[in-house]
Amino acid sequence: MTEQIPEPAWRLREERPRRDRVPLTREAIVEAALRVLDRDGMDALSMRRVADELDTGPASLYWHVRNKEELLQLLFERLTTELPLAPPDPTRWREQLRDLGRAMRAQTQVHRDAARLSLGRVPSGPAFARTTEWLFDLLSPLGIPDRVIGLTGDTAALFVAAFGFEESLGVPSPTGEPLTAAAIAQMFRGYLESLPAERFPHLVRAAGVLFDCGPEERFEFGVDLLLRGLSTYVSDDLSED
Repeated sequence: MTEQIPEPAWRLREERPRRDRVPLTREAIVEAALRVLDRDGMDALSMRRVADELDTGPASLYWHVRNKEELLQLLFERLTTELPLAPPDPTRWREQLRDLGRAMRAQTQVHRDAARLSLGRVPSGPAFARTTEWLFDLLSPLGIPDRVIGLTGDTAALFVAAFGFEESLGVPSPTGEPLTAAAIAQMFRGYLESLPAERFPHLVRAAGVLFDCGPEERFEFGVDLLLRGLSTYVSDDLSED
């Protein structure tokens, strides 16, 4: 049985009885909102569109959700609950954090505008309690201070969300013409290679490596950079070789 995690106090308001024939719940509304998000995107997500998805009127939704902003918050937290959390194993903390980062990025690719939805929103409720407690269970035994663990969760989530959002935008062409990512990279590389070597020796030399990595390598590098930094907070007697 899944353990029930208490809701925040501000959500524990009494739900008034409904008179219409549609058996609505907050969970059903959030699931309908997720379907709208996946199909139509965040710009098209509205209380009316979600009501249409449920074959009811917008007023019916307000018995369970205060407004659109609360719906977006609940939807963000609903997506957070999808993230797989293996039993925390401090001896494999790097691997488990890397796996979580990859799962978070995969989610931004599966659910339309998921990364955009998460930016600027502070997680709360059971979803936040579940993931944050897991993070402390994983990292506290390593001697990492509580403040560092808390900031690590925030920083890592921001990195993945920003990366996913950028990925969703595609690569803009500097000329405004429809060009492939490879063609755009070649344009920038060609420009750097054309610079006077005596003035820009490093750029000319490194032109080939600045634009030769794809999104997979860029993402893995970012995760590796975060993990290397976090490892400096591990207690000396617990540090891994």
